[in-house]
Amino acid sequence: MIDNMKCAFCDEKKCREGKDCVGLTDNTIYEGSDLTSMKISASIEAQYYMQKTRLEELILYSKKMEYKKLGLAFCVGLEKEAKVIQRILEKDFEVSSVCCKVSGIDKDKYALEKLHPGNFDPTCNPIAQAALLKNKETQLNIIVGLCIGHDILFTQHSAAPVTTLIVKDRVLAHNPAGAIYSDYYLKKTFCLEE
Repeated sequence: MIDNMKCAFCDEKKCREGKDCVGLTDNTIYEGSDLTSMKISASIEAQYYMQKTRLEELILYSKKMEYKKLGLAFCVGLEKEAKVIQRILEKDFEVSSVCCKVSGIDKDKYALEKLHPGNFDPTCNPIAQAALLKNKETQLNIIVGLCIGHDILFTQHSAAPVTTLIVKDRVLAHNPAGAIYSDYYLKKTFCLEE
């Protein structure tokens, strides 16, 4: 077993040719619903590579997994996007959606820093979002723009598997990969030279 994993810096990627450089092949077993998920994921990749959007792939995956109930955990700042996504998904599934500000808990209750000091400022409530979707017996939960940290809490507390459809990035129009595709941004913000 390798002590320090840095696959990102490996230029050879012999794993793509079948090499087990970490010694886990014989100890990793996919069975039951895990194997089903792997088979469905592989079939979607093989059949629709570079042909379907992530939203289309999500629908295909959910249908093939025979999910009936999906959950949307969304940021209030992406309400418009959540409405469109819910309308699309409701053509094939029962969809429950829960806004991040559900229950309207004041940030003062937990001594949280406020965006607008002096005013009522409700905290996001990812644990409640997860609990409400558990009560709806969702089979897959979809994150739509939850804040960093809130997405982690939601995932930790979700009873159903979780996938992220939209990652919040207000600066880059919810496209966080944009920061690594911009040489200017890499140099000025992260002090990286190519």
